[in-house]
Amino acid sequence: MEFIECCYLLHSNETAVQLEALVGDLEDAALFVMACHTGNMFSLKLSISSMTEGMSSKHDKLLQAIKAMNDIEEVLVGVVKFHPEWHRLLKSVDIRVDTILAALRPQVFADHRALLVSLGWPPKLLLSKNGSEHITGIPNPLVLMQEDKRRNYSRSFIALCALQHLQNKREERQVNNNLIKRDTKNTQLWAIDELVSPIASRMEYHFTKWSEQPEYMFALAYKVSGDFITGIDDVLQPLIDKARLINCSAKEAWVSAMVQMLSGFLEKKVFSLLTERYKVKHLKSDILSSWLHLVDLIIAFDKKMLSLLNLDTCFLAVSESFEGLSRGVSVLSIFCNRPHWLKIWAKIEFKNAWKKLNAELKEEDAWVISKKSKSGIGTVTDQEYLLFTVQDDKAPPTAEFFLKIIWEMIERCQTMPSMLSRAQFIRLTAGRSLWYFFKLLLWRFKATKLCVDNFDDVAIVRVCGLINAARYIWIKLQEWSDAVDFLEMKIAENDSSKPIQHDKMDNDYFFDEEIRSLSEMETNWLMEIIAVVLRQFEMLSWEYVQNICSIEDYQDCTNLRDVDLVVSNDLVEALDALKSWLHIVKINLNAKDFLDLWRSIAEGLDHYISCSIVGSETGFSKMGVNQFEADMQALIFIFQPYCARPQAFFPCINEILKLLKLKKEEVKQMQAFLPNNENGSERLHLYGISHLSVNQILKVLRHKI
Repeated sequence: MEFIECCYLLHSNETAVQLEALVGDLEDAALFVMACHTGNMFSLKLSISSMTEGMSSKHDKLLQAIKAMNDIEEVLVGVVKFHPEWHRLLKSVDIRVDTILAALRPQVFADHRALLVSLGWPPKLLLSKNGSEHITGIPNPLVLMQEDKRRNYSRSFIALCALQHLQNKREERQVNNNLIKRDTKNTQLWAIDELVSPIASRMEYHFTKWSEQPEYMFALAYKVSGDFITGIDDVLQPLIDKARLINCSAKEAWVSAMVQMLSGFLEKKVFSLLTERYKVKHLKSDILSSWLHLVDLIIAFDKKMLSLLNLDTCFLAVSESFEGLSRGVSVLSIFCNRPHWLKIWAKIEFKNAWKKLNAELKEEDAWVISKKSKSGIGTVTDQEYLLFTVQDDKAPPTAEFFLKIIWEMIERCQTMPSMLSRAQFIRLTAGRSLWYFFKLLLWRFKATKLCVDNFDDVAIVRVCGLINAARYIWIKLQEWSDAVDFLEMKIAENDSSKPIQHDKMDNDYFFDEEIRSLSEMETNWLMEIIAVVLRQFEMLSWEYVQNICSIEDYQDCTNLRDVDLVVSNDLVEALDALKSWLHIVKINLNAKDFLDLWRSIAEGLDHYISCSIVGSETGFSKMGVNQFEADMQALIFIFQPYCARPQAFFPCINEILKLLKLKKEEVKQMQAFLPNNENGSERLHLYGISHLSVNQILKVLRHKI
């Protein structure tokens, strides 16, 4: 045990000695770098040879300092991993290194800036004589550098990259040690920022003159970005690769820095002023148009800047690195850090969208299904409705126009870097619009007053249009919610500190509540049509049902149109009306819902008629059975255009007919074994009876005369 303790103490002492030596080397190198006055090195009075010699020795010492810090960092990583109890040693070394970095870093930046000035950076922005919005071609000093200056700049650039890389490693180790989250998706490079910073001051001079013409700001920012990007990529990317900075792009860093420069100006000088004016009532109308115009310019600018990076194919297909990349390539990032501004923007977009929608929604023709969508009355099978196009959904034009406006609002935040901010914007614009539209659908349904007393063609067509609109929007919301970006926004909401609460657990869809509400409306309105159709049929067939078991052998009969069967007069009106209703609904309702509707109506009619027979106290004669069969065949035949075997949807009526056609001996046998035999229900399958209960069967058999 004592041996282990001795080894432990020995290892601790060795580590401390090693760190002390490395820190000593770092301090020596850093002192040399800070002792050199680089400001004088780029003076024209110095010879090129003396300037080059001074730069070279200082650069070598800087690299030695960076190497010493890297070596120290490797030792500290091992200490954190294997000896976390040495926290005092860790803290003392970090304090000494941080002190050196605090003094060394400003010197390195000052040297780099002095070098840039000697290169002629930043270049002058010359306005053309044609107008302030036009900028003449800008020469790139980085491309025009001579060999000696190129060599000095390359050394300084690589040293700055190495220093940033070291800083990132130290922050990552310190963050991991303290279990703190760190943004690892930053695309910025210090060396690129040093190029943008001086040129930004010259650009902002022009920006201040264009406060009422923001399009010139975006034009200038894009012009400068585009003119320099080729030179940036050709000159600096090899240096980044030489510095071994993995996943770093000179073009991305340049574009990101330029976008952030413009974002900073807009945030301080433009949006802050618009926000203050937004609070003034008499200025609000002008501010709304200015705000929307500015956002239009931002969206167009973001897309153009992304195109500079050749990311056209990645723009719509969001990948793992897209959010990190777009974090610095979107001016909309302004709203990610300003939730209040995001709400103002969303409110303005919402009002603007409903201004467009109101004119369309007030037109009754916009709620009418087009004639092209109504064409075709063929048989609809389970497989066919899945293959139908948008026209087959028979959605009214207002539904398509509404979704078009909604999607335009969603697309306006597409370049916003934060998934959570995008989700919040969509909730406040598209989500809010959806709920307003749902209320409008409900209001129109209530205004239709669909009931037995008001069941005409106009009411049917109007309700079908509302159902089609609900279903069409339901389908589109499902499609949108399945997209990768919506899934990521939903995950961001769930991972946020205050996730949105839902009543149900199965809320994987981004538009989960909206989808469920649409489904509920669609189902309820469909059931309303079914209920009214069944009640109307019940009223029209009341006389027939009351006398269904006492049909005279020689009653007056009538031929039903299109059916070569003799049908009871008391049933003709009900069958004619049913056929007409189904025809109208078929023309105006989407295929899927019509499939559910006619099947539910068939099920309801089967239940209604079978219960009427079972509950009757009188019996059937032989002619009465034949007449009842003819009537039921006429009823079933009405559903022939919608199904190859409609009789399968009237199981109770079919089984009643089978029972009424039994011979007397079979009736007696069945009446004998059913009440007493526990296995009687199994024997019923031999007669093809499975839907009627034993009690119902016995009641039907008593109707046999």
